[in-house]
Amino acid sequence: MENNANSLKKTAKLAGLLYLILIVTGVFSIMFVSSQIIVQGDTITTAKNILAKEFLFRTGLINDLISNTIFVILVLVLYRMFKQVNEHQSKLMVALVVVQIPAVFIMEALNITSLMIFKGEILQTFELNQRQDLAMLFLKINDYGMLTLEMFWGLWLLPFGLLVYKSGFIPRIFGILLFIAGIAYINSSFVSLLFPSYSAIISQPILLLVAIGEISITLWLLFKGAKNNNDKR
Repeated sequence: MENNANSLKKTAKLAGLLYLILIVTGVFSIMFVSSQIIVQGDTITTAKNILAKEFLFRTGLINDLISNTIFVILVLVLYRMFKQVNEHQSKLMVALVVVQIPAVFIMEALNITSLMIFKGEILQTFELNQRQDLAMLFLKINDYGMLTLEMFWGLWLLPFGLLVYKSGFIPRIFGILLFIAGIAYINSSFVSLLFPSYSAIISQPILLLVAIGEISITLWLLFKGAKNNNDKR
């Protein structure tokens, strides 16, 4: 029994470490790379930024691939943790993560294609303005793809939150916070697609709810692991 408890605790700590790496890579991609390169509504400036900061742009692509690889490993580790709690919900949690991966690779292919177009490596018979517009179209498709993925970022947190709540070895409050974060992600995706003019208004509250839910469970797993079932709640 003690060996099982120690194994569970080690698995939980590994999940916490992977979750922390996932958060760091996500912050790097969204808040650093994108903010340095993409200028919404300004094709020319965006093209100049991509060309002037090509290495940073490529670093962002590699970062996204690493991030999603970590995401898959993380959810498999979580499945190992929670399959005894509810195997059906654990499998659903894994499926809602794995289904995102093909879309991510397609989006990264669009990003690298945009770079090649901006550099004039392909479509050389097209006029400069035409190439820039086509490259920006690919980047815009990527933006809308992110909005779709945002819904799945929320959906996988729902079974994850339920599993945490039912587990008995992680405080229930973290399950509630994860569930709230999942709903926040889903609402953000729907609002951005249906009422794009309001997306900027809700972005800060959504970010706060998500940060509270995901960072709190990450820190608990990383530093506390899993409680012994004989411990008090």
